[in-house]
Amino acid sequence: MSASAARRLRDNGLGLAFGALFVVTLAAESVVGLADFNGEQRAAGLHAIGYADYVLSSAFAVDVMENWQSEFLQFLLYIVATVWLVQRGSPESKDAEDVGTESDEKQLVGPYARPDSPAWARAGGWRLSVYSRSLGLVMGSIFLLSWFAQSLTGAVAYSEEQMRSLQDPVSWGEYVRLPDFWDRTLQNWQSELLAVASMVVLSIYLRQRGSPESKPVGTPHGSTSVSG
Repeated sequence: MSASAARRLRDNGLGLAFGALFVVTLAAESVVGLADFNGEQRAAGLHAIGYADYVLSSAFAVDVMENWQSEFLQFLLYIVATVWLVQRGSPESKDAEDVGTESDEKQLVGPYARPDSPAWARAGGWRLSVYSRSLGLVMGSIFLLSWFAQSLTGAVAYSEEQMRSLQDPVSWGEYVRLPDFWDRTLQNWQSELLAVASMVVLSIYLRQRGSPESKPVGTPHGSTSVSG
């Protein structure tokens, strides 16, 4: 491996590692999900299905989508909330005096942009306005799309279960008013919100040496917006 290739791997190691872990765990989920689905099929006296049929099924899609939407909701809420809310002592929070969208000078936009700043950071008008909120907009869009996909695939999966029990299927409009949809949704939301709250508060008092998500080990508990 050349030095430049090794450098690129090092410089992108975090993204590559989590991308690889995502692919592995998604594949593992599909394998065990198929086994569980076919177990239920046999118990109901129905035929088992193949791997390709399962990964293209609503049963698999709804499980994936309900987790995706909750994860992107978590990031969306955290990105937006930390603009206006602070937590004294947490490296996940900014200092109280920085509450809000901050000045153009501090954000390095418009006339305060550097030569190497993104082009839209140097621009004004709608381009700067959009780029200044682009992270939240993209996270919010992915959340809404995956939540909508969850509702569609959930309606199909629920209707299939209904028909296996010799009951009537439901429409999408009926499904989004059923407890099944909101149970799938809220059980993920509560866990994501608990995880964020735990990270914000525990990082005040606990440390992970060398992590940018933690304060330096010797930093006082009251120090805010400090990373190690």
